[in-house]
Amino acid sequence: MSSGQFVSECTADVITRAAQQLKAGSLVALPTETVYGLGADATNAAAVARIYEAKGRPADHPLIVHVSEMADISDWADEIPEYAISLGRKYWPGPMTLIFIRSSLAQDFITGGQESVGLRVPDHVVALALLAEFKKLGGKGIAAPSANRFGHVSPTSAAAVNAELAAYLVDGDLILDGGPSQVGVESTIIDCTGIAPRILRPGAITAEMIEQVTGLHLEESETDIRVSGSLENHYSPAARVALDCQPQPGDGFIALASVHTPQGVVRLASPANNEEFAHVLYAALRSADERSLTRVVVHQPAGDDISVAIRDRLLRASRGR
Repeated sequence: MSSGQFVSECTADVITRAAQQLKAGSLVALPTETVYGLGADATNAAAVARIYEAKGRPADHPLIVHVSEMADISDWADEIPEYAISLGRKYWPGPMTLIFIRSSLAQDFITGGQESVGLRVPDHVVALALLAEFKKLGGKGIAAPSANRFGHVSPTSAAAVNAELAAYLVDGDLILDGGPSQVGVESTIIDCTGIAPRILRPGAITAEMIEQVTGLHLEESETDIRVSGSLENHYSPAARVALDCQPQPGDGFIALASVHTPQGVVRLASPANNEEFAHVLYAALRSADERSLTRVVVHQPAGDDISVAIRDRLLRASRGR
């Protein structure tokens, strides 16, 4: 066992046990390339209810179902457009969630009562091994929102999951330690229920990448589909987050390495580029709380790459909990 009551290193035996625990109704926090997720059997209403309880998550907030391979989406989706197949072939496994019209397998306790369901094939060796082992036991998919209290900063390490959720876990639950998440922000969510794709949450898969693969212009009109991370207040540390202003002595500070740190300011992260910015962002926000800072100033990165997702998360974080 690693440090932390529920944390386990990811040996083959541990992954087998984790799959068995999921099948028995326990919760398993699992690493993905985006952030850590809090997983349960996506067909087990009682187990999924425990996710909501542990996170303090509103009951009408839908969950993303993780599956082991693209072929598994036919279990969960009734209508799969050609452009969605193109996206899946190109970017799965990867940091992309696709929204489809749900099948009868996707019950209200997964979809938040909506007629759509979100599906993803994660790109992490531990997550894929767990999904494959779970599938051998007859599992259809793992529902796994970010493994943190609702509205808080998403965890990108097993230690962060343990700090957030250990008080809400019970015997039989597990936290699988798969190292730090490589992407660092949540998946791009793409609505595939219409004639063209629509981004509902930005992530590492950008608008340009989607249009390049599908040959379609993104749908821009509004939709009433609810998805994870879409509330105005989200991704927030206890410290207040201020954007693009001058940090004062005693403030935490996150900015690209090329930006100077003023005297008396606590530098929390100095990423070299936008991809590294995403990778370190949540850990840096968490470190502000660990240091009992009251304010964190973030100079946001520019561009139309993963920086779009970074700015989205920071805007929501700046509105507080």
